Amino acid sequence: MIDLQAETLRPLTSKMSWQCHWHDSLDQLTPREDMFTLLVAHEFFDALPFHLLQKCQDGWREVYIASGPDPAAPTILRPTIRSDAAGGVIESAAKFHYVLSPSPGTMSSLLGLSSPRFKDLPVGSRVEVSPTAFKNAQMIGKLLQSNAESPADVPGSALIVDYGGDKVYGNSFRAFKDHKVVDVFHRPGDCDLTTNVDFAYLKEAVGDLAAAHGPISQASFLERMHIQARVEGLTKAAQDEGRKKQIEDAAKRLVDRSGMGSQYQFLAVTGTKHLQPPPGPMQLWPFGAD
Repeated sequence: MIDLQAETLRPLTSKMSWQCHWHDSLDQLTPREDMFTLLVAHEFFDALPFHLLQKCQDGWREVYIASGPDPAAPTILRPTIRSDAAGGVIESAAKFHYVLSPSPGTMSSLLGLSSPRFKDLPVGSRVEVSPTAFKNAQMIGKLLQSNAESPADVPGSALIVDYGGDKVYGNSFRAFKDHKVVDVFHRPGDCDLTTNVDFAYLKEAVGDLAAAHGPISQASFLERMHIQARVEGLTKAAQDEGRKKQIEDAAKRLVDRSGMGSQYQFLAVTGTKHLQPPPGPMQLWPFGAD
């Protein structure tokens, strides 16, 4: 993929005398006071590993994944091995199931305390917590932050776009195969696994390093960025009615509040010498209040 990107970008980088570099992780980037950082994280955080915790009477316990069929499941739901006439296996018995840890552990206890929002959740609640997401959000904040004492310091900004909301989730873990939602234990290693992003957790990670704005829905973001004017320009230049309809339908799908328009969220992070947002919604456009 790096080779493909390099080949695709080569004409532009050569023309503009730009340099492209690829990094395996954010901690390979060194913040520079004299350089503006613009970072875009699109469907990045939803793919990071997470821990599933359950609040019990004695504290937070981790929910693990055990191999083999679930002994608590009805017999009819348990996977079996069936062989064809030639003796070949045509259905695999390799299944997994969730199991609750017998007692609170060090990791589950620490993660249960990692956000003040988890404290008042009732017993029985489950939360999906990603310390990897927290760490990456902190590194983004450090890349963007500015030193108020240095007039030469240039703050940066970031745009984080992902599925999720401004809250913690406990049951969003899901798998996709061939553009369809499937069981998370279906064909392990061959499906796209994802969880909803807890944007409030990312904002807590940024903390006093940078200022967070939002999140707002994709529909609100695109409408405030004047998607309709863009659609009108594209349809005006379209060669036929079929192409016009294609453009209009695609735009409607993006802002549909019963689908992508509300499922996708946009969060802005700005490194600023004044961590509190400036007054007036227009100064935070398009993340200002409605």
